[in-house]
Parts: sequence; C-alpha cells; structure tokens
Amino acid sequence: MTPLIYSVLALQALLGAFDNLWHHELQARLPQRVSARRELALHTAREVIYGVVFLTVAWAEARGPWAVLLGGLLVAELFITLADFMEEDRTRRLPPFERLLHTVLTALYGIFLALMAPVLLAWGRSPGGLVLVDHGPVSWLFSAFALGVLAWAARNALALRSTRQAAADAAVAERAARMAARNAPALRGTPLTVLVAGGTGFVGTALVADLVRSGRRVIVLSRDVQQARGTLGPRVTVIDRLDTLPAETRIHAVVHLAGARVLGLPWTRQRRHTLLASRVDLTTELVALMRRLHHRPEVLVAASATGFYGVAPEGASMHGAGAVPVDESAAPRPGQFASDLCAAVEHEARRAEALGARVVLMRFGVILGRGDGAWPMQALAARLGLATTLGTGRQPAPWLHLDDAVGLLRLAIEQPRLAGPVNAVAPQACTQHEFAQALAAAHGRRAWLRMPAALLRALGGEMMSLMLEGQAVAPAAALAAGYRFRHADLAAACRCLAGTASVTACQPAAGHR
Repeated sequence: MTPLIYSVLALQALLGAFDNLWHHELQARLPQRVSARRELALHTAREVIYGVVFLTVAWAEARGPWAVLLGGLLVAELFITLADFMEEDRTRRLPPFERLLHTVLTALYGIFLALMAPVLLAWGRSPGGLVLVDHGPVSWLFSAFALGVLAWAARNALALRSTRQAAADAAVAERAARMAARNAPALRGTPLTVLVAGGTGFVGTALVADLVRSGRRVIVLSRDVQQARGTLGPRVTVIDRLDTLPAETRIHAVVHLAGARVLGLPWTRQRRHTLLASRVDLTTELVALMRRLHHRPEVLVAASATGFYGVAPEGASMHGAGAVPVDESAAPRPGQFASDLCAAVEHEARRAEALGARVVLMRFGVILGRGDGAWPMQALAARLGLATTLGTGRQPAPWLHLDDAVGLLRLAIEQPRLAGPVNAVAPQACTQHEFAQALAAAHGRRAWLRMPAALLRALGGEMMSLMLEGQAVAPAAALAAGYRFRHADLAAACRCLAGTASVTACQPAAGHR
C-alpha cells in the first residue's frame, strides 16, 4: 500500500469520527431515537467493517482468498452507504453541512476504492494468507482508529438494543391502550386537541405518545416534519409553521417544551442568545397563535426549570441554612443566567393570561429516562464503575422520573384549578453525592470517583453552577393538586431505569387521573 492510500483512509477516519460525534450524536441524537433503529443498524455494520479494514491495513497484507474477503467487505460498505442515504432521506432532513460532509466522505471512499483495487488484485494473485507487516507509527495510528470505531460500533449496538426494547414497550402500551379504549365508553364529541411545541424531544415524545394513547388529537410543531412523522407515527399531525393552522382550528391546550439544550456547549454570548431566543421567541409566537384562533385554547403549559430559583451556596448541606427546600412562591435571583432565562420565558408565557387562558409554568428538575436526557450517559459511566461525585457532593440535586414529567404535564393540561408555577421535581430531596450513590448501586457498583469543583468550573464556567450548587426545591403545588408520584424514591427509580428491579415494582399506581 502507498502513502497516498493511507492518507486518504486516515482523512476518511477523521471526518467520519467528526460526523459521528457532531451530527449523529450531538445534533440528531440518533442513539436516543426509536425511529432511528434502521439507521443505527446500518451505522453499526459500517463501523464493524471499518474496524476490520483499519486493523488489516495496519498490520497485514491480505493475500489470496483473504484479499477477496477484504474486497467483499469494501463492496458491502458501499451498499451500506447507499442504504444509509435512502434511510436518511426517509426519516430526517439533513442540515446542509451534514449533507456536504456525507458527499465528501462518499467521494473519499470512491478514491480509496480506486486506489485500493490494484492493490487487492495484486494481493489476490499472491499465494498465502494474512502476512503480518509493521508500518511503524502508521500501524499504531490505524490501530487507534480501529479501536475507536469498534468502540463506537459497540455503543451503537447497545443503543440499538435499547431502542428496540423501547419500541417493544411502546407497542405493548399501544395494545393495552387500544384494548382499554374498546372496553371504555365512547368519547363524546370531538377528542380534545393538544398542540405540542418540542414534541420530538425527550419529554415531548413521551408526552405525545401518552396523549395519543388516551385518545387525544395531537398537533406537533417541528422544524423537521419528515423526522417528526417518522418518530411520532401517522396518528399525529405535524406542522412546521404556526401560520399554517387556520383560525378556525379548535385547540384545547398548548404545551411549549421546545428550546435549545441548556447543558452541553459553553455559555458563550452567542450560546446565551440562542438559548434565550429558542425559548422566548417561540413563546411569543404561541401566544400570538392563541390570540388569532377564534376558539382560544384554555391552557398554556410552558416548560421552565428549577434554575429559576438561582443556585444555593456551594457546599451547602441539604439540611443547611443555604439549602432549605423552597416552594413555588420563592423569588428568582436576577443576574444569574439560568434564573434570568427561566424568568424571561415565564414572563412571556404569562401574557396568555390576558387572553383568558390558564397558564402553568413547569419548573423541571433533572429528568431521568432511558431514551435521552441525563440518564443514558450517567448510566453508562455507572456500569463502567465511573459514577462520580461532583465537587463536595453536598449540593442539592432536584430530579424527576420521565413518567412523572409526563404525569405532571397531563395534570397541568387537565386540572382546571392548577395555574402558575409548578415545581416538577420528585418529593424525595437528595444531594448530588446521594444521587451518584443511588445511580451506582442500581448497577451494582460504587460511586468512588470525585471531580474537583475547580476543574469543572474551568471547563464549563457558569454552566457548571447548575451541577455544583444546585437548587433545593419542593413540589408543593403538585402535591396540593393531589398528584401522586409514580417514582417518589430515588433508589427505586434508578433500579427501574437500570432494569434491576421487578416489573411490578416499576409500575406503581399513581398520577392524578
């Protein structure tokens, strides 16, 4: 093999790694999407092939029948790429840069095949099998590439298994809902309609599925109609602009769950603008829609967060003076970005009160669920024995199971006496260290690592204050409204999510209905 072949293949490996991390993991979040199962399967097969190819070119010459086998793998990868193109076009709308990168990767692969074909022909005519060779640093570089791509294949295979289980669970729930619908009295009149903004997100997908199962008509606002339809199914109406809804449309409730992810990218000036605009601007548009409709919606439910209350002093104990759990009457802390962000969204949402609508502001804690959010990566770390205490570990860590996030949203939609802010957190308060311990114990491990606060602050700046200082919050409004939490105990909730608890233990009777 020539240096040119190794250069082309190395560039292919680097660009492919970037595509996997940036587009598939961070942007499209394919491993968390049930609708991406086929794409994940194709990616897993491709990554296994690349792992074999990288190891082969690193340490061997595939002669005789081995050359035919290697050539077959390269041709198989070509057909996998074509199938992946069709699957992407069917299930989601690729952003321009991702489509450009895929085009470059395809062209590079074509160049690699053209350069590799004469080498494979020469190897195929040579007698023998796998002949070991050492290319020095090049061999070790491609060994690192192989290790990385095979690790990613294993990660996608685990995600594929998880999404298949989620799809099976959803199918069981769907059959149960249909059976219940057949046995229940027929709904009178037209089913209530709920408009959900952010219906393809972590919480939104679960809420939409629950609403559909209960016989509600659901309209989802999404930037990617194709992806939303593939994710949510044919029983959900998907729109990409609010102005496509006629003024005669009857909508009972509007639920606003959209917005750029708060944790992740550093809070630069541009990122803060994005976080604010993605929430406040859409809230303004939703209120304008409510004003335009002839039959105005009865309720607007807007997602906020416990960050509204600012952060407790670093190192404060859950039982210390600085971390006394607060209820919904507590004031924000102006000057802290998380608090200002939540306050801005809530202020804009309250404009719907002038239209006669009931406004409910859901101040969510950290939501735990298998599909997305904080749980998958933390669970992976716990399985590897890497559950970590952050800083002192004594900071409050408000949490909520995904089932209860959906339950509280349904409460907000259907309980006419509930209005104003609602702390969407579990009633059992815990510290971050206690959370790490429960997470590790659910996977049969211990939380023995500790991450210094100074290092986290250096890496994440003010964003890390949400994890290093936290908020001690009590769900006073939800309890007063009669909501019964399905997962009130942290240890039990972690065991259910980890799959180490019995099925009956994970399905307690609860809710408000």
